[in-house]
Amino acid sequence: MTRISENRTILPEPTIRRLPWYLSYVRMLDNQHVEYVSSTQISKELNVQSSQIAKDLSFLNIRGKTRIGYEVRSLVTELEDFLGFNSHHDAVVIGTGSLGTALMQDHGLENYGLNIVAGFDVRSDVIGQCVGGVPVYAIDELAAWQRQHGVSIAILTVPVENAQEAADLAIASGMTALWNFTPYRIKAPEDVVIANTSIYAHLAIIYNRMHKTSVETKNG
Repeated sequence: MTRISENRTILPEPTIRRLPWYLSYVRMLDNQHVEYVSSTQISKELNVQSSQIAKDLSFLNIRGKTRIGYEVRSLVTELEDFLGFNSHHDAVVIGTGSLGTALMQDHGLENYGLNIVAGFDVRSDVIGQCVGGVPVYAIDELAAWQRQHGVSIAILTVPVENAQEAADLAIASGMTALWNFTPYRIKAPEDVVIANTSIYAHLAIIYNRMHKTSVETKNG
């Protein structure tokens, strides 16, 4: 497998969304001591056209070997490096309810370069506690805490009515990236990175597809 250039490429967002799927699969193969994998094999497992896989990887200047495919270990390394999973990024959780605490306890995120180092909340019963080994502080302490630690990423898991306020606090404290789990589309300066992950939106997609399948089955 060859990587032609070391220059970081700006990829289409659909490609960015597929790359972690490829990485998870080839990581599994690597753990099974598989040495090579073809785009056809990846296609069968992930239900993505092999031509699309080859195109996605070509954006990273990754090429497989003719009749052999991609070297699994090298592919893992290249994908991890490009996606930033080889680097460590500290983050805080704002809102330590059910979802926030679940993320704080999910140490598997560390395999993808994310290290949650603190939680912030307004509830006196959780302030001063630890969740998954991560301390929880009062939200009023965020600015002072941030001055000492300089974390870039805030994960927002607050109630929807508090989403913009939480985002504003994070940005005012100097954080430059927000992972927003609320169904509210927060507003932020252009230089702040925002990733929206709405569980409810995905539920709507599931329900819609279930309904469509049910209707097609009845009409078929």
